[in-house]
Amino acid sequence: MLLISIFTFILGAVIGSFLNVCILRLPQDQSVVRPRSHCPKCGNLIKAYDNIPIFSYLVLRGRCRSCKTSISFLYPLVELLTGLMFLACLWSFGFTLDAVKNAVLGCLLIVLIFTDIKFRLLPNEITICGMLAGLVFSVFVPVRDQSLEAIVSLLSPFVPRAATWIPWAHSSLLNSVMGALFGSGILFLVGELYFWIRRVEGMGMGDVKMMGMVGAFLGIKLTFFTIMFGSLLGTVFGIIAILRHQKDLQYELPFGTFLGTAALLLAFIGGLLLQFILP
Repeated sequence: MLLISIFTFILGAVIGSFLNVCILRLPQDQSVVRPRSHCPKCGNLIKAYDNIPIFSYLVLRGRCRSCKTSISFLYPLVELLTGLMFLACLWSFGFTLDAVKNAVLGCLLIVLIFTDIKFRLLPNEITICGMLAGLVFSVFVPVRDQSLEAIVSLLSPFVPRAATWIPWAHSSLLNSVMGALFGSGILFLVGELYFWIRRVEGMGMGDVKMMGMVGAFLGIKLTFFTIMFGSLLGTVFGIIAILRHQKDLQYELPFGTFLGTAALLLAFIGGLLLQFILP
């Protein structure tokens, strides 16, 4: 098991190296395939032995071999986080499609978390393609949500034909679709309400599409908790930023980063959370 864990971590770190390319290039509408990895300062191509995840950064002491320009610590951080996320998938779900599904979701969220930090952007290539991926995965890996079944049960006393919907309420794909609609719909309505009250845009469409992606993967219940915990994180960090750096109330927080962090955690502990809070 130790060798498998080591291989899994290395695989995750290698994929994390590619995620770094996505984080840097997608918000700038650049290809993630060409040109090859190069130093943004001097333009020299990075040799294969200088492109080993985490290890090369340590050997080079965080500097380009050619021009000695500092390399952002975000590169090894993304590689490390992706490697650890792959390990978490292995240890939590074993060799199953659940592990693959959560690894894919984790990769998508890591890209979104860091593009929002770096560029204040959530690329459509990730959010929209991720939403479609979540819907496809729901056909093969059940969305264990059961929100629709609960809704149908509540409606049954008032809607005579509601009981006939119960077989559909068990549909994983339908729960995925409803999760996507719920996640994107809630943020869209909150953003519109904020604009109506303050006449200032408070929610970007990137956040709306991101929560549609999260809903497609996790279903309605965990999407609700993602919004709740993400909002809590954003509030705490917002207050800290305002107090420490003298920012005003118009300071733009990377809300997608907080939502992504919450969704990433809930992908692994959400099942336990639902057992105790919202069965």
